[in-house]
Amino acid sequence: MAITDYLTPQFFVSVIVLLVVFHVILGGAGMCIYLERKISAYIQDRIGPNRVGFDFGLPFLAFLKGMWGLGQFLADGIKLFLKEDYTPRRVDKILFALAPALVVIPPLVTFAIIPWGGEWKTPAFSLPLIGQIASATVLVAGANISVGMVYVLAAASLGVYGITLGGWASNNKYSFFGGLRATAQMISYEIPMGLSLLAVLLVVGSLLPEQIIRYQHDHGWLILSQPLIAAMFYITALAEGNRAPFDNAECEQELVGGFHTEFSSMRFALYPLAEYAHLITGSALFSMIFLGGYHLPLGFLGADHLLSPSNVSLAAVLAKVLVFGGKTFLLICFGMLIRWTIPRLRYDQVMTSAWQGAIPISLFAVIVTSVMVYLGQTSLVALLASNVGMLVVILIAAPLMPKTRTNARIPLYGSRYSPMEGEVVITGPVDPTAREDRPIQSTAGAV
Repeated sequence: MAITDYLTPQFFVSVIVLLVVFHVILGGAGMCIYLERKISAYIQDRIGPNRVGFDFGLPFLAFLKGMWGLGQFLADGIKLFLKEDYTPRRVDKILFALAPALVVIPPLVTFAIIPWGGEWKTPAFSLPLIGQIASATVLVAGANISVGMVYVLAAASLGVYGITLGGWASNNKYSFFGGLRATAQMISYEIPMGLSLLAVLLVVGSLLPEQIIRYQHDHGWLILSQPLIAAMFYITALAEGNRAPFDNAECEQELVGGFHTEFSSMRFALYPLAEYAHLITGSALFSMIFLGGYHLPLGFLGADHLLSPSNVSLAAVLAKVLVFGGKTFLLICFGMLIRWTIPRLRYDQVMTSAWQGAIPISLFAVIVTSVMVYLGQTSLVALLASNVGMLVVILIAAPLMPKTRTNARIPLYGSRYSPMEGEVVITGPVDPTAREDRPIQSTAGAV
């Protein structure tokens, strides 16, 4: 075949989508750092970044000074570029240099199968030295492949290598422990993630991401019919990305910095970049699988409205990209809210949650979903009832399961938790002023 046979409208659209989304995720990862600092500041009643704008110290750009601190992520990036790139002695230099690059690749290739804008009917056009390109209906995605969801699992499984090699190559015991933790955690949570996705694919009956969105357009969002499976998928996505409360691989209180303790400059920067790229890609995948992707329930506008899969105009593509991006942004904010709300789990709790919680539950969900599909009961109400039934069974069975005493608190005689006989333990303040919610106003009023 001639090379011109490969230059189809789908090829050109895929190249454009890859280039655009790749740079959007890279820039978005930097903006996510700023966004997380702002969200954490709001939760903790602080201001957060609010000084660095885009004026760059130039008088004619003074009107961009401040700008709510939007230039903070750019300043942080420049600082990391200019910091010394230090390589400790007795490290494995090849793996030490390779690990940060390996960790950032999986989240930057997973997005390729996501149909950001649905299908688009391209106009006919001509190119120099190539000739006429006929009109065709193409998928607005980086790769239109038939095994899209298998590709997601394959790409996600590669994320563990960069972290493990980074911890091993650093020749540091804290990095090594962090790498071990990350390896065990990510391998463990890949199992329930794959099972949760399998429960979805059994209902949809296709591996194509576009077909998953079309199914939700016709039958309702899967988060409504399979809420338990959606919750399992989201939890495992957080664990796969080392996001709190599963960030034990870099637990500062125990491991200094975990697997990236010895990294500096841009080598270090690639690790948080990969974490936020994981967050962006994982949020986009959750939006596609359970929130209808670019779909919104706007049937009252007609069967061929802008967000309908059957609308293949350019305006519809732009509208679908905006809706898809909006859902992804809200899920990113939700992930950040979780980080600053739920405390970090102990490492043994993380592994126990996987092997005694997530894996049995997701396997149970696959079995029940298989039965429902075999019986032909795949309507929204039937699947929702099966998920509610599974939740009831889990809540009944959980107290009956064997309990482990691993890492149980040892009573310390005479402490506040194990007081001596006859001792009255007072853990709160006894002064009335200290117990007052508004001590200054109430004290002044009393005087």
